[in-house]
Amino acid sequence: MKLQAESFPWHLARPRHWILWIMLSIWWIVTQLPYPILMCLGNLLGAVAFRFDSNRKRIAKRNIDLCFPSWDDLRKKKLLRDNFVSMGKAVFEIGIAWWWSEKRFARLIKFEGTHHLNRDDGKGTVLLGIHYTTLEIGAVAATSICNKLDGMYRAHSNPVFDYIQAKGRISKANKTTRLFERRDVRACLRGLKSGRALWFGPDQDYGLGSGLFAPFFNIPAATVDTTARFSRGGNARVVPFSHVRMPNSSGYKVIFYPPIENFPIGDDLKDAELINGIIEKLILIKPEQYLWVHRRFKNRPEGESNLYF
Repeated sequence: MKLQAESFPWHLARPRHWILWIMLSIWWIVTQLPYPILMCLGNLLGAVAFRFDSNRKRIAKRNIDLCFPSWDDLRKKKLLRDNFVSMGKAVFEIGIAWWWSEKRFARLIKFEGTHHLNRDDGKGTVLLGIHYTTLEIGAVAATSICNKLDGMYRAHSNPVFDYIQAKGRISKANKTTRLFERRDVRACLRGLKSGRALWFGPDQDYGLGSGLFAPFFNIPAATVDTTARFSRGGNARVVPFSHVRMPNSSGYKVIFYPPIENFPIGDDLKDAELINGIIEKLILIKPEQYLWVHRRFKNRPEGESNLYF
């Protein structure tokens, strides 16, 4: 578990970490540039990356082909290119989210539906997020307005980057905000039961250890049942939210939607289908800003062949 109030672990200052600290310092310096310039740099970075035949590009193309079979090739190619441009911008948006001052960051954000997140009725809230390329912007924006929001994250293998990532994500939160490693389900449930909120993104392939196959854009996809477990075990409502980049370098719109009604249903498959359907709608708000480079269909039902290469 990570807390904002934790002191700096001085073993990360050892010489073997200096190169990474220098690279992070350069990243910090660059991200202090004016926002429109950063978006132009991101546009350029993404356009350059798109020109290379990388494994990530092949994965993204395959996902788009699978999820939008009725689209013509020109439309799918445009989505793929726009997606790489969006990922290029995300490189700088991470720095914006982690390192800009609260005042400067707040000028970029337009909120809607905050009352759905900030209810004071004693119930917990599962904040249903998805992996947009603006993930860091959305997470930091949410913690900046909710004084009881915790998050789940995957620890990074490099201890320096893990420290920077965790501190960045709670940089604009109060000192009670916690980050739980994604396996720490019990701690998450305790927080929900006490009336706290928890960011959770169930839109990736986490295997079948705690899930099942449910349709995702009409394709069977390994889907965790954790959203329903959190809602049921933590006595919590589920509030979907989106965070998308607006045009013309005008910032971001963060929307909290009404809680999902009559959830969980009690049937694991129906619950998973409902959540995947909501995720699809969130993706379609700005499909070019979704993280298509993830192998969403990595695990397959028995007897089905690998969908990737």
